[in-house]
Amino acid sequence: MNVPKIFVDTNVLVYAHDAIAGRKREVARKKILKLWNAETGVVSTQVLQELFVSLTQKIPIPIDRKRARTILEDLCAWGVVVNDEQSVLNAIDLQAKYRRSFWDSLTLESARRSGATTLYSEDLSNGQQVGGMTIVNPFEA
Repeated sequence: MNVPKIFVDTNVLVYAHDAIAGRKREVARKKILKLWNAETGVVSTQVLQELFVSLTQKIPIPIDRKRARTILEDLCAWGVVVNDEQSVLNAIDLQAKYRRSFWDSLTLESARRSGATTLYSEDLSNGQQVGGMTIVNPFEA
């Protein structure tokens, strides 16, 4: 049986590990745990890179590099989309079509390439359909 995959944007993963993210941390942690248990989570090399920088440099209480590396190492057990030259070119086209930032467009392209039916993101339009995939903001009630 083909289980639907869920692509997770960086922001959701950051909240799951940000000690002072409050309600968003709890919501993100529950979503991530469900994905682990169902083995349906997908990320991209871009998400992994952004996550490492965010966890070690951008959140109010950064975590040490060794712990951040372990988090990324664990996420590598999920499906990981490697962004190649075609991903970049397709993201440029998506940027023009949906009027999003290049980075958000690359996330959309990675999610599309993964075959995910859902994309968890706080940065994109909740409920929007993009290429047969639904964008879900897990923090909206």
